[in-house]
Amino acid sequence: MAKVWTRIRDTIERHGSAALLSVVGAAGSVPRESGARIVLQPDGGFFGSIGGGRLEYEAIAAARSTLAAGRGKAQFRDWPLGPNLGQCCGGVVKTLTETFDRKDLPALGRLAEAERAGVFATRSRLDADGRISRTIVAHNGAIRQTEANASFAAMPFDEQFGEVTTPVLLFGAGHVGRAVVLALAPLPFCVRWIDSRADQFPRHVPQNVATVCTDAVERELAEAPRDAMVIVMTHSHPLDFDIVAQALQRAAFDFVGLIGSETKRARFVSWARQLGIPDREFDRLVCPIGIAEIKGKEPAIIAAALTAQLLVVREQASVAHTSPATQPA
Repeated sequence: MAKVWTRIRDTIERHGSAALLSVVGAAGSVPRESGARIVLQPDGGFFGSIGGGRLEYEAIAAARSTLAAGRGKAQFRDWPLGPNLGQCCGGVVKTLTETFDRKDLPALGRLAEAERAGVFATRSRLDADGRISRTIVAHNGAIRQTEANASFAAMPFDEQFGEVTTPVLLFGAGHVGRAVVLALAPLPFCVRWIDSRADQFPRHVPQNVATVCTDAVERELAEAPRDAMVIVMTHSHPLDFDIVAQALQRAAFDFVGLIGSETKRARFVSWARQLGIPDREFDRLVCPIGIAEIKGKEPAIIAAALTAQLLVVREQASVAHTSPATQPA
């Protein structure tokens, strides 16, 4: 859940109180690592997940009881994932349950503002009153996994909040482009949706999408971050070729996807060679797009196949940099 503090603040403003259930430690095989969270409302509603199954059911029930008792001390609890919970994972999860009400809105507002700006970290500790206080600290991407047996009462610990998103440049606002935008909406991507035809964009787009009406393709590619994924599906083959050629010439993007067939790819490669683009750059050109096992041609099916492919590429690219979201300081 990307907007934890925003959700808590909004819940308090609507309902008067909220609880935060967090995984803050793990050992062995577990459904979710540190950083998985659930925000609970006093009316029984909740947002997020810590892995499902009996663990989540029991942890939510305990958190609801804590919330019903009112604003109080933070509660740490260890959950062995064995026969008692009916889960065969065999690991141990440590959870932290916190309750909040209107007294906490100023502090929650500061955390929500930091969250709105992107990924950030906090130095968290138990205060004398038994509640968690958090100080925003520099985020260097080095948050490590905390063991489930760590004593949080004896040490400060670091937490990471916000969601690391992968930038996507999507060229083309046709039927498939619209389907792709909807497929990426709930996922950790931030989409820059580009087309020269303003009337092709829908009136409303998901929160992770920015529409850009421009024909300045070169500038869009030049200003894109190096970890961006480029997807090309415009209304014009010559325009498709121009975008793909420029994306390959920049030699920066791990994924350059072009909608079309193997024949279209071969034609584009031939044209690109005439421009002097080295053959090694063609390895980054994905055409057709989408995982090969899905053959459907309907826009929503193409979008689903492409989304699965992008998630694979994203995960592969982040393996060396993955770092769970809590560690002792």
